[in-house]
Amino acid sequence: MNKLLRYCALALTLIVMLFIAYQSYIAIKLWWWIDHNPTSTAFMRARLDAMQEKDPAAKLQYAWVSYDKISGNLKRALIVAEDAKFADHEGFDWEGIQKAIEKNQKKGKVVAGGSTISQQLAKNLFLSGERSAIRKAEEALITVMMEAILDKERIFEIYLNVIEWGDGVFGAEAAAQHYFNVSASRLSREQSAKLAAIVPRPKFYDKNRNARWLLRKTEIILQRMPQADLP
Repeated sequence: MNKLLRYCALALTLIVMLFIAYQSYIAIKLWWWIDHNPTSTAFMRARLDAMQEKDPAAKLQYAWVSYDKISGNLKRALIVAEDAKFADHEGFDWEGIQKAIEKNQKKGKVVAGGSTISQQLAKNLFLSGERSAIRKAEEALITVMMEAILDKERIFEIYLNVIEWGDGVFGAEAAAQHYFNVSASRLSREQSAKLAAIVPRPKFYDKNRNARWLLRKTEIILQRMPQADLP
């Protein structure tokens, strides 16, 4: 019995040490990204692997651009579409989470997530796409570290450069070129609103660019853009 307890204690110690080591690794990566740009994310790598299973020559469309070379229109569109309180909260929109829970309960299934821009970025940078309580807990912990280490503008800059906008299309510059043949700095209000509307279902809307709901969501975002509070 004593031997079993010792083994259990040793196993628990190893688990705690591995947990601390992994969180330290994430903190160091976030600190590095204060003034260095990520070259890829966990989500990008997973998407590329899936693409290359079908076509070994497949590549992602991706090009990093600095914050000041991304249209203010796109920034405003994404804020109102994805996280209106981004500039003010500390990583979590508790009111939005509560509304999402109530909406899901009413529908009897998951139809809303309530994730902030910071939470979305935490997931894309480090985590897989699986849904589980453990993954959500890790996402929350990474979000807390991210908000403590990076300022809001840097979080938004990275987000703008790594989110998915189509089948293998990542970041504002690639999206602007893919959909409109312009640079991210030249996106109009209408183009920016449409790109923001695409974010929740990028692969679907890449193939259905005139879907009724996409056009409707674009109009809603256009109306709200003047209210955006940028970091």
